[in-house]
Amino acid sequence: FQGQNTVIIGGGIQGISLAYYLTQRGEKCTLIERSGVASAASGKAGGFLAREWGSGPTVQLHHQSFDLHEQLAAELGIESFRRIPVLSVSGTRKAVKNPVSWLDGKAIAEPMDGAFAQVTPKEFCDKLWAAAVRGGAEFIKGVAKDIMFDGNTVCSVELEGGEVVDTHRFVLAAGPWSGHLAEKFFSMSMPMTGIKSTSLVYEKNKVVQEEPAAAFCDEDINGCHLELYPRSDGSVYICGCGGSDYVDNDRMMPGGDCAAPELIKPDPCRVTAASSSFQGLSSLGRRAPDQTQACMRPCLQDA
Repeated sequence: FQGQNTVIIGGGIQGISLAYYLTQRGEKCTLIERSGVASAASGKAGGFLAREWGSGPTVQLHHQSFDLHEQLAAELGIESFRRIPVLSVSGTRKAVKNPVSWLDGKAIAEPMDGAFAQVTPKEFCDKLWAAAVRGGAEFIKGVAKDIMFDGNTVCSVELEGGEVVDTHRFVLAAGPWSGHLAEKFFSMSMPMTGIKSTSLVYEKNKVVQEEPAAAFCDEDINGCHLELYPRSDGSVYICGCGGSDYVDNDRMMPGGDCAAPELIKPDPCRVTAASSSFQGLSSLGRRAPDQTQACMRPCLQDA
């Protein structure tokens, strides 16, 4: 592969992982990204890992992915990776005693079986990309305007501004934005939608460092089915806020309200609902969240 170059569009976990493994094989690659590494869902997700939660054809992928995360955490010094227990929570009444003391509201918590872990996605992506850069990967901040072909092979990518990047292989890994880009570049119909979901972060909670456990909660009167992920830095990440917004390709195209990661904003109504739900489960929720955010993940129409 001497002198050849793989161009990757998209700086999320898929594009970054591909760049890392290409450089591990001694190959050259260039990552083109309009915003920054892990600027969309890959930097704002929960980072929960369940080894046995696959089904059918995905079982082996779940096992392999879980084991790779543990391996990469050791190799790359990813500090946020840790094994954790998981609880199933019903918010109907207050328990006499729960497995963790911070579930001190109306919460009945029961342990779930399986091998579980967590990682903070932004740290994972940043360190994986740093390793790719050490291996020779290059980053270009820009927007792909068009692609050129040599026969049936993509031979170069033109950026807005006129820069042209030569390539012998082209990879489109732009998350939910891949749908309209596939139509633009290849006249290919890709039934991709985006699912925009609100999440909250409560910082500086020492108790969750000492008593880590992820919690999956029943749906409640606020329309939330909270997922609680206490992290090793003392923060609590919360998703499952309900009211997700299903975004079609038109809204992700230039000029649309979801055309770039910077435009993906939380829903204030879901922030209020999730804050209220968390307060009912834990005294940690008696104050306002330190961060409110949203991520938009890709989903095919058949889910």
